[in-house]
Amino acid sequence: MTTATFDTHQAVRRLEAAGIDQHQAEAIVSEMRDAVGENVATKADLAAAVADLKADVLKVAIGIVVAVVALHAALTTALIRLFP
Repeated sequence: MTTATFDTHQAVRRLEAAGIDQHQAEAIVSEMRDAVGENVATKADLAAAVADLKADVLKVAIGIVVAVVALHAALTTALIRLFP
């Protein structure tokens, strides 16, 4: 998993600009960084997940087609035997 970047210095500056004390701003940003941590998905993470899902869907679709063809063949064979 790719790590997402978070500019803590800029976040502190923005909080200070909004009127929050520097020490409080640093504490808030530190908690935000710790809370989010590795739990943020990047675009690359999402693209990989989508690719995996597409592959899984394709496998299921192929399996369904094979099952339908096999069922069709079995039914055709059964009907030919019943009605020669």
